[in-house]
Amino acid sequence: MKVGITVLPIIDVKTRWNLTLELLEQAYRLRELTYEQLQNPKSSNYSSLFTTQNEQTIVNYIMEVLKLFQYLTLRMLKRHTVTLHHVITVYNDIFDHIDGVTQALPKQKIQWKEDLFFAMKLARQKVSIYHAEMTLTMGMLLISAHILDSFRKL
Repeated sequence: MKVGITVLPIIDVKTRWNLTLELLEQAYRLRELTYEQLQNPKSSNYSSLFTTQNEQTIVNYIMEVLKLFQYLTLRMLKRHTVTLHHVITVYNDIFDHIDGVTQALPKQKIQWKEDLFFAMKLARQKVSIYHAEMTLTMGMLLISAHILDSFRKL
């Protein structure tokens, strides 16, 4: 067990966002190889499965949306000190990111953008529920963790 790792309530294990991002990035890196394989006459039945340019644009956008979640998760895992007091900062970063994405999306009435806008609204609601569970006791715990963080005493 690693010392100093705090599992934040904002990380939803069921969704595995980091794994989703890694799979999308791997598919993007293998795109040209996949295209070459689908050009093979033996694979002609599957050529319609290759992503169109529009689909690739959507995937790229989704990867950009997910990168903040990966960054925040990895940042917390790499620390070797108490991380509990970073919860509020992480929540604020997530709220800012979600708000930025939703503000950028509704400019064009394209179905995938509307779908992503809806998904971001749901994500914000979910994060808001976790954030609302922060009680006065939790706030005191966060402050205590910050005070006791030996890394900050240097």
